[in-house]
Amino acid sequence: MRWGLIGASTIAAEHMIGAIRASGGEAATVLSSSADRAASYAKTHAIGKGVTDLEAAMDGVDAVYISTTNEKHLPQAMAAIKAGKHVLCEKPLAMSVADAVTMVNAAQAAGVTFGTNHHLRNAGSHLAIRELIETGRIGTVLSVRVFHAVHLPPHLQGWRIDNPAAGGGVIPDITVHDADTVRFHLGEDPVDVVAMKTASGMGQGVEDSAMSVWSMPSGAMVHTHESFTHRFAGSGIEVHGTEGSIIARGVMTQQPVGEVTLRFEGGEQAVEYATHGLYDRAVDLFTKACAGEGRPAADGVDGVKSLAVAEAVAKAAETGQRTAVDYGGV
Repeated sequence: MRWGLIGASTIAAEHMIGAIRASGGEAATVLSSSADRAASYAKTHAIGKGVTDLEAAMDGVDAVYISTTNEKHLPQAMAAIKAGKHVLCEKPLAMSVADAVTMVNAAQAAGVTFGTNHHLRNAGSHLAIRELIETGRIGTVLSVRVFHAVHLPPHLQGWRIDNPAAGGGVIPDITVHDADTVRFHLGEDPVDVVAMKTASGMGQGVEDSAMSVWSMPSGAMVHTHESFTHRFAGSGIEVHGTEGSIIARGVMTQQPVGEVTLRFEGGEQAVEYATHGLYDRAVDLFTKACAGEGRPAADGVDGVKSLAVAEAVAKAAETGQRTAVDYGGV
């Protein structure tokens, strides 16, 4: 499959180009708003051509991978869908749930595959955690705690810490990942949330830290903590049930690393898991879905729902009020 990279991004360079090639695909074009950037990026990464025109970026490709700043996702995805291209889009899908729903509905009407690049659900660690939950190893889930407070490295800061118009802030950047991960593990969607946010040393006009508590249809409670400013916190997820607990450390990452421990009456055990590349699995499943085999690891509806949770967290943090999650009818 021939791919057009919409955005000469760090994530494409570090993860997605290799994953595309590992799937047997070709990174044929790359789009940047800068001609110099497009040309140098294409040369560095052995991509066929670098362009500044979206139509040219889609010429002769089967699918596009969109990793531009968030406010550009909607028009770029809609143009790709209109051109009959399959779309794999970075999260959050758009600047609003309504726009994300528009993208997903358009793809469905056009008969093209649409995926959201939520990488965590592709990790062997998270696949193992979900299997433990689904097979009843911890009984009925009572609560989940996600700690995803990290230190955003300088080369990824930029617009994420100072540009609300581009979708900056920790909530659209990390809370969406936590929302997707919790949905993936529990198989249900948050009902409403309470939240707080702050700027704790990095955010300029946007939040760089947030905490929220979500209520789930099953009665389980979820607590998440996201930040750009925590150098030494470490990351992880805990899922606590009536018959045991899953304690995972270092697994909220782009790499196949971390430790997963199952605790139960009488002891605990280390949980083994597959160490495949997260993005390799995502691109492989997306490619197969484009060929009519199965579905993407995270489809468009998954992207809408993770954005809806993040949007509710942002609103609750702004108003100080308990806020229902509005999934836009999907």
